Amino acid sequence: MKAAQWDPAQQKVVVNEVPKPTPGPGQFLVRLASASLCHSDLMSMAMPHEKPITIGHEGAGYIEEIHSTAENKGFKVGDGIGFTYIVNYCDDCEGCAVHNNHCLTKKSRVHGFDEPGLFAEYAAVDATSCIILPQELSPETSSPIFCGGITAFHCVDSCELKPGQWLAIIGCGGLGQLAVQYAKAMGFKVIGIDINDDILSTAKSQGADAVFNSRSNPNFFEEAKAVMNRGPNKGADAVAVFSAATAAYKSAPPLVKLGGIIMVVGLPAAGVTFDALDIARGTYRVKGDSTGVPKRMKKAIDFTAKHRIKPEIEIHKSLDAVNEMVERMKKGELTRRQLVQFV
Repeated sequence: MKAAQWDPAQQKVVVNEVPKPTPGPGQFLVRLASASLCHSDLMSMAMPHEKPITIGHEGAGYIEEIHSTAENKGFKVGDGIGFTYIVNYCDDCEGCAVHNNHCLTKKSRVHGFDEPGLFAEYAAVDATSCIILPQELSPETSSPIFCGGITAFHCVDSCELKPGQWLAIIGCGGLGQLAVQYAKAMGFKVIGIDINDDILSTAKSQGADAVFNSRSNPNFFEEAKAVMNRGPNKGADAVAVFSAATAAYKSAPPLVKLGGIIMVVGLPAAGVTFDALDIARGTYRVKGDSTGVPKRMKKAIDFTAKHRIKPEIEIHKSLDAVNEMVERMKKGELTRRQLVQFV
């Protein structure tokens, strides 16, 4: 089969012929219908690799084959499914109750990192990581929901907000745009902040109550608070940082109200730092969320289907496009999720 692989020798993504996988115990063989690029894929390519590795951890497709040990799980050959990006976990220990990457009984692996990724025609996935897609969500366009959409839903849902309260979203790219849609569907008021006017325009069209360019507008803190009309010292009830930029995280504390929540989503290479005194005295609370465990997927998928939430996508029809997609992401040129459809 064909697969888009990061070649460490050439320092680029190339399309290679690789062996078609065979599903192991507890697994399905999936024929990919779509795979999409996530900023986390750049982290994989920055890691040391001795040989080419298939990249990608967001995918959706159709069950091609079911291992005998995965039968009677409520799935059948031909089902359209989405799935999380982790394989080889028990789904039963204390670690898996937090995140399957913390499995205490098996050495879990991640698609696109230490497990062949999803920019390939086929993939072997754990049955417990899968969910049947409702008819509103086509496998041909749903790959960005896994993991981006699920992450965005969980992060917004975990902000502990009530309808009518304010959520500031810093970083309105692919995940941030999904977060805007989820937040509006939940009844929240939304401030969108980014450094790209085109991206902000999309966020506004998706329902953001106000948007601000933090690079070109030095007064965005004051103007955002004025829009919320809550007084000069009171900010948003929660601030979710979807950007991986250090500057984005530095702008979060001034935007959140006293005792509000800062949600960690984006993953800066150097990590994040918050003032210990502010945390100790409750100036704000820091939380984080992600795709979570497979058991949480149904709520996210049902909500996505019910409210017709869709990512802004740019569709490519060939794996040959992946290298250019990666280069554009590195340059910060992308305004939509990049998706390869397998035809």
